[in-house]
Amino acid sequence: MYPDYNNPSQTPPPYYGQSAVKTQTNSVMKRVYVRMFIGLLVSAFCALGVASSPAALNFVFGNVIMRWGILIAMFAMAILIPVRMMKMSNGAVLGLFLLFSALMGTWLSAIFVVYRMTAIVATFFITAGTFGAMSVYGYFTKADLTKMGSFLTMALIGLFIAMIVNIFMHSSTMSYIISIAGVLIFTGLTAWDTQQVKQMAAANLDPALADKLATMGAMNLYLDFINLFLFILRLFGGGRD
Repeated sequence: MYPDYNNPSQTPPPYYGQSAVKTQTNSVMKRVYVRMFIGLLVSAFCALGVASSPAALNFVFGNVIMRWGILIAMFAMAILIPVRMMKMSNGAVLGLFLLFSALMGTWLSAIFVVYRMTAIVATFFITAGTFGAMSVYGYFTKADLTKMGSFLTMALIGLFIAMIVNIFMHSSTMSYIISIAGVLIFTGLTAWDTQQVKQMAAANLDPALADKLATMGAMNLYLDFINLFLFILRLFGGGRD
């Protein structure tokens, strides 16, 4: 028996119009930026905490097992979280992202030994401004950034290979080129990732999946911000005298 929607006692099926899609998209994007900001705060507190303690620094960077353990754990989580996202609860996905942020902050504590605080703070604000501008562009542009994203992904692979090669070459010129390329690549990826998250948010109206999408979007943009920050710091940070 078919429902009679002319009968006020009958409940019509849900209709997701443009207003609902816009509301859903805005809701997801707000969670993306809030969670990204929380991730950055977690990383900052962990980095400052470790950097302020010589014993903690020695424990992390003076211990080969700990140093490699953190790196391997971060790589494993970067692969595990997206792959296993659908089989995990919303809280588990968010918890793993925050754990990832804490490990990243612990690893980044070394920058406080290598660079002056003034350079780190200045680089942070430069990164925040660049990231903000490109994320706004990615959110509001009508242009399709898919081709740009594909090119930047290939460029990122090339950048990774060049960084590995330069570990053995120790070329200051190549290091400088790598830093410039890194800034350009992650500047572009910020806009592309923002557009990707927005499009996925608009295409999905399942609340549970939308929440996981918000966490994954936050993680992607978090990584764009961190990498952009590090490459800018390599370019202009100088170092301690």
